[in-house]
Amino acid sequence: MRHSSGFTLALAGFALLTCGDAIIKSMAGLWPATAIAALRFSIAVPLLASFVLASQGKAALRVGKPLIQLGRGISIAASSCLFFFSLFLLPLAEATAIVFASPIITALLSALFLREHMRPIAWVATFLALAGVAMVLRPNLAELGIVAFLPLVAAFFFATMMILNRLAAGSGSPMALQWALATVAAPILLIVAFAGNISGAEQLSVGWPHWSVVLRCAIVAVTASTAHWLIYLGTTRGTAADAAQAVYIQLPVALLIDALLFRHFPDALALGGSLLIICAGLIMWHNQRRMLGAAAR
Repeated sequence: MRHSSGFTLALAGFALLTCGDAIIKSMAGLWPATAIAALRFSIAVPLLASFVLASQGKAALRVGKPLIQLGRGISIAASSCLFFFSLFLLPLAEATAIVFASPIITALLSALFLREHMRPIAWVATFLALAGVAMVLRPNLAELGIVAFLPLVAAFFFATMMILNRLAAGSGSPMALQWALATVAAPILLIVAFAGNISGAEQLSVGWPHWSVVLRCAIVAVTASTAHWLIYLGTTRGTAADAAQAVYIQLPVALLIDALLFRHFPDALALGGSLLIICAGLIMWHNQRRMLGAAAR
């Protein structure tokens, strides 16, 4: 029952995350991705702090395991910034499909750092996922080059955060840990945005944003913080690899949003690659479930 509730919470979190991604994509060309990521987390810090103070008191802000919190913040900062860039360059559904590799990466990292044994079938799933990623990347790689790999790198950092979420369990309340995440990520992203602004690159130049950009960033700050909180609860009430499987709710949500709002319809090969990645993730999930069942006997 505990594993089931963890999966349901993560499912809701990932679905909400995709809605926020659509809002981010709607800002393409209006402001740099670095600045959007920095503003999104900067808004989240006081909002989360206010919620924690009002509901749990000042003591709740003193979270433990500072090095783990630092790692969580760095991971989500890198993942968010890279994924925001990819949303500006790739269709929402295709960028989302590539991020579906994160459960495979999470399982690999779980085996490496959490000592969760990987069976041969897990390696088969890994190769299937990589083949699916290649199919989805196919048209974009020819057009964009190496930058088309941005969502894959973002998936790696997101998987790292999932592992660190597991290690952070017990170091604070779920909402306080979300505040700690944003508190670390915000200054990192502000530095990245400032560096981009002084670099001279036109696409990284940070001017004064339109009010609608600020409003959309505020909406994403609320929805994304809520989503990451739900995902965190999912990882602590189950296994990191188990909760990661909920990411697949993002594909139908992303496809629907892409069709209705951005008028983009992926070709058959891209859809086939997406399904291959999902199959790989489901194989990995089934493998993890069998391992848990064997350990319980």
